Amino acid sequence: EGKYDDKLWDMDAKKDVWNEWDPNSPRSDLNFNPFERNPDGNPCDCSGYFPGEAKYKDPQRPDTDFATMMAEKEIMAEIEANKKPGDVPGAPGC
Repeated sequence: EGKYDDKLWDMDAKKDVWNEWDPNSPRSDLNFNPFERNPDGNPCDCSGYFPGEAKYKDPQRPDTDFATMMAEKEIMAEIEANKKPGDVPGAPGC
């Protein structure tokens, strides 16, 4: 079970999980990239599962507005520009 199961899955929660994520350790409910998307473009849930997977649980999403979306876009650009060491295709935690 993920750290944020049954809790708000907002940008702060995702950043917390990302900060703890180790791409060099095996993927688990507590070790995954919360910003990863599956081939269909869907984001993962609070435990790193994607829609269609047996353990997927619809997360509690926050209300949002345009200003929040623009702020999150800047956060994502920063994260993408500063990948973690080991964040490469095929790494154990990816």
